[in-house]
This record gives sequence, C-alpha cells and structure tokens, in this order.
Amino acid sequence: MKVKKAISQHGVGLARIAWHAQPEEHNYPAAESYLNLVRDSVSAQKLVRKFRKAPVTTFKAKDIFRASGLSLLGVSNRHLEKDRTKILEGRKLSPILLVRDGGFGKVIIADGYHRLCAVYSFDEDLDIPCKIV
Repeated sequence: MKVKKAISQHGVGLARIAWHAQPEEHNYPAAESYLNLVRDSVSAQKLVRKFRKAPVTTFKAKDIFRASGLSLLGVSNRHLEKDRTKILEGRKLSPILLVRDGGFGKVIIADGYHRLCAVYSFDEDLDIPCKIV
C-alpha cells in the first residue's frame, strides 16, 4: 500500500491518500462497460483480461491527464466530491485502469477518472497507482 501526503487547495489541511494494492473487483466490469463504447466487445473483453494480469505501476497525476487529453472535473462534481471525502477520511482508493491508444497517441482512462480528478485536486504531482495495457 502506498500512502502519500497531499495538501488541499481548499484549506482542509493534510490528507493521506491510501491505495489498495490491486483494483477492486467491480473496477473491471466498469472498465469493460466504458471500453465497449470505444472498442468492439471482443476487444474490450481482451483488454480487461490483460488488466487482470498487468502489474500495478505509477504515473504522476498531471502526466496521466496530459496523455489522456481529458479535462479536469470541477470540485462541485458529486463523484469527485465522494472520492475527495474518501481521501480525507483515509479510506483506500483503487488503482486506475489505463489503455494505451497507440493509433491516436493517447491514454484511455477505462476506470478511475473521478479518482484521478480527486487526487489531482490535492496535488498534481502525486503518483497514481494504475494498471496500463
């Protein structure tokens, strides 16, 4: 388990960001559901099987955002707020699931976008545990 200290931009003091060693079981079907939107179902299933075998690694929050090309959610988003609350309460977050999309030179966040935004809201330089395929 990795634990990092982060300083909130919103004056709530120090937060400890704790991570599960592996993604939770429900993260895999969530990733497959999203991937079914951007890939065919056979490809989505193959990627999820690869996630299950992939090691957990880390990347900086800011680098994942840059590679994905996505925008940061505002702090008023309820899913983001839920994950920020988990961080402040010291509850563990699941590593995020990423897909390298070589055809477009981007990274797809298959699962964990709200968790990534929540961590970024504390410190963009924090390392995010993830599986990338």
